[in-house]
Amino acid sequence: MPPADIVDDAWSDSDDELEADVETAVDLGVPDGPVDDPASLLDPTVSRIGGHPTFLSAPYPPTAHATCKNCSQPMELLIQIWCPLEDSPNDRALFVWGCANGPCQRKEGSIRAWRELRFNKKYAEKLERKQARRKQKELEAAKIAAAEAAKKAQPKSNPFALGATAGPNPFGLGSQIFGGASEPATEPTQTDPAERDGSSDDEHASGSESGTEDEDEDDSLVAGMQSASLEDSPWKAAPAYPPLYLSTVAEYLPPPPKVKVPAGATVDPDDDKASKGKDSGGWDFEGYENSLDVDHAFERFSRRVSYEGEQCLRYEHGGTPLPYASDKVFDQLFPIPPAPPAPVTKAEFMVTPPRKRTFALDSLPRCPHCQSRRVFECQLMPNLINVLKAPTEEQKKMTDEERRAEVLRTLRGQGASGRKGMEWGTCMVFSCEKDCSGKEDGSTWREELVMVQWEE
Repeated sequence: MPPADIVDDAWSDSDDELEADVETAVDLGVPDGPVDDPASLLDPTVSRIGGHPTFLSAPYPPTAHATCKNCSQPMELLIQIWCPLEDSPNDRALFVWGCANGPCQRKEGSIRAWRELRFNKKYAEKLERKQARRKQKELEAAKIAAAEAAKKAQPKSNPFALGATAGPNPFGLGSQIFGGASEPATEPTQTDPAERDGSSDDEHASGSESGTEDEDEDDSLVAGMQSASLEDSPWKAAPAYPPLYLSTVAEYLPPPPKVKVPAGATVDPDDDKASKGKDSGGWDFEGYENSLDVDHAFERFSRRVSYEGEQCLRYEHGGTPLPYASDKVFDQLFPIPPAPPAPVTKAEFMVTPPRKRTFALDSLPRCPHCQSRRVFECQLMPNLINVLKAPTEEQKKMTDEERRAEVLRTLRGQGASGRKGMEWGTCMVFSCEKDCSGKEDGSTWREELVMVQWEE
C-alpha cells in the first residue's frame, strides 16, 4: 500500500471558523421608489434622488447655485441628503446638481455641490446641557482615578514596626466574651433608584423635557418647510428628474475565500475590510503590477460595488473615497509615496516592502471661508445615472429611420451639441472639516469641492 501524502494542514475550512459579514463605516444610499406624498416633497429631512430641492428655510438661494458653469443653463438636482452632524447645532442638508448636456461633459463646473446650514436654537441649548453633563462625568471620573492612584501610592505599613497601628486582632473573639467594647453596628445603606440607573435628577429632568423639546424642534422645522415652499419660486420652473426616495443601508463585505498560501509567500494585508477605519484605503504600488495593462483601481472599485449593485451613493463623513480609475484625480488623492533612499556606500541587496498609496487630505484645497481642511463626505455612484435616465417624449415618438439617422449623426460627431446624458464614473464631494457657517439666523450656503472621475 503506498504511503499517504503529507498534507500541510495550515488552515481549516470548518464552518465554526467562517467569519461573518464585515460591516464597514460606509452608509450606502439606494433608490426606494417614487416620492408620491406631497408632504415628503416639502420635507427637507427626506433624502431623495432627483425632483426639486426642498430648502431648510426661506429666503431661497439664487438659482445660479444650480447653473452649469459651461453652458450657463439650469441643471437638474441629482441628489439631496439630510445629513446633520451629531455635535453641531445646525440643521444640515447637502445638494448636488449635474448638467446632462453633451458638450459640458468632462468639463469642470458641470457637477456642483452645495450645503445648507440652518441654526437650530433649541437643539443648540440641548447640546450645551448634554456637553455640560458629559464634562461633569469626566471630572468625577478623573477625581475617582486620582483618589485610586493616591491610595496605591501610599506606603504599606509594617505591622512589626514600633508605633505601627495595630491591625485587627486575630483573637478578637475574647474581647466579646469578656465584655470588651464592640464597634457600633452600621446600618445598611439603601441605594437610590436614580443612582442604580446611573442617572441624576438633572438627567431625569432633561429627559422629561426632551419630548417637549423634540416637538418644538419639529414644529419649528415644519414652519420653516412651509415657508420654504417652491410654489411662488423660480426653482419650480427648473428642470427636474422624477423624485425617488433615497434609503440608507449599511455596507457589508463578505469574508474573503480561504486560499492556501504556499510556504514563503506573503499576503497583501490591504483588502476591502481595511475601510472599517477612518484613515484606511492603501494602494499597492509595485513596478511589476503597474507594468501590467490592468487598472487595479477600477478592479477594486468594481469588486467593492458588486456587493451592493443598487447603490447610488456612498456616504462616510471624514472617511476615505473609493477611486473609480487610475487617472489624475487618483494620483492627486492617493499620491505616489517617495522611494526609499538608495545605499551610497556600496551595492547591497536590500529588500524593501511594497510602497502603498494612502489618502492625502493635504492634497485638497482648503475651505475658502475658514481655511480649514476639507474632508471626504460622499460620492455619487454610476448606478445613479441609470436610475435618473428617463425616456423623453421625443425618443418615444422616434421611428426606426429617425433613430438610425440619430445614431449616424452621433457617430459622425454631428449630434454632440444635442446629446444628453452624463458620462462620469464617480463624483466625490469634499466638505469643510469644521462645517463652518456664517450666521445664527436664517440659512448659510457653502459650495463644496467636487472631484469627478469621468468614464473612459
